[in-house]
Amino acid sequence: MGVFFYLEGILNFWHLFLFAAICYVLSFFIIQYRVQKFIYKRVVKIYEDVQLLDAATFSPKRVTTDMETLRKEVERFAEDKKLEIESLKIRENYRREFLGNISHELKTPLFMVQGYILTLIDGAMKDKSVRKKYLQRANKGVERLIYIIKDLDMITKLEVGDLNLQKEAFDIIELIQNVFDLLEMKAAKRNIALTFDMTYNNDIMVLGDRERLQQVLSNLLVNSIKYGVEGGTTEVSIEEFIHNKVIIRITDNGEGVSNDHLPRLFERFFRVDKSGNRKEGGSGLGLSIVKHIVEAHNEKIYVESQLGIGSEFSFTLEKAK
Repeated sequence: MGVFFYLEGILNFWHLFLFAAICYVLSFFIIQYRVQKFIYKRVVKIYEDVQLLDAATFSPKRVTTDMETLRKEVERFAEDKKLEIESLKIRENYRREFLGNISHELKTPLFMVQGYILTLIDGAMKDKSVRKKYLQRANKGVERLIYIIKDLDMITKLEVGDLNLQKEAFDIIELIQNVFDLLEMKAAKRNIALTFDMTYNNDIMVLGDRERLQQVLSNLLVNSIKYGVEGGTTEVSIEEFIHNKVIIRITDNGEGVSNDHLPRLFERFFRVDKSGNRKEGGSGLGLSIVKHIVEAHNEKIYVESQLGIGSEFSFTLEKAK
């Protein structure tokens, strides 16, 4: 009988122990769940109170009763949102500056054309010599507008990847010489010599869109002529680069660009000279188009410059096999 009561006591103890353990586990998970829900509601309320944060992006799965983990999650979330806000501010400033620049670039030739036409309407067209001169000047304004619009269309296609490149193997030396020939008269007006750094006796075959790369070279050389010193030199060199690539360098001894302006040189409509009476024309999109065409070839473009000494633009190209 004593043994029976002893065994029954042991069973009762284990029953009680098992019951207590089950109650503890159930209570733990119930309390954990309730605390998580409580914390989640409080955190969501905080995010809703802060208008710049979106509580919908905060997942309840991230909530924990570990305060240190929760603090890190909230800090990470807040940091992500801060970066998004800063990015939006940068884009907004860029959009505002872009609209201001394009408005400035378009209104100058528009007002010029309008001025000449109104002058003709007011009676100047009766004078044959004045009429011809004013119509010619108005036509120049229209041509400048067309030039800007074409460049805008080009850069839009490049940015959205809508411009198909027709890649082929060709001699880069021959292409550069062709561009030299096209710009010979423009360079001669400022007494600027367009030269190679050495005599290239052999062809250097590269792979790319010949027409687009001619535009790259033309834009870079025209830019060099515009801002080079009279009587100066623009020199082009082709060197071996890493792996199966070459690098084309265009170096001048012109005005140069300050370090403050270098990071923005390839932005649309960015000009170092901010004055309204710029002596040099252009759409303000040349360098931006150059950058997009080079990058469309999966290549890199670089710029180095020293104020009062000169500039060097360089870009890589794949060698043809």
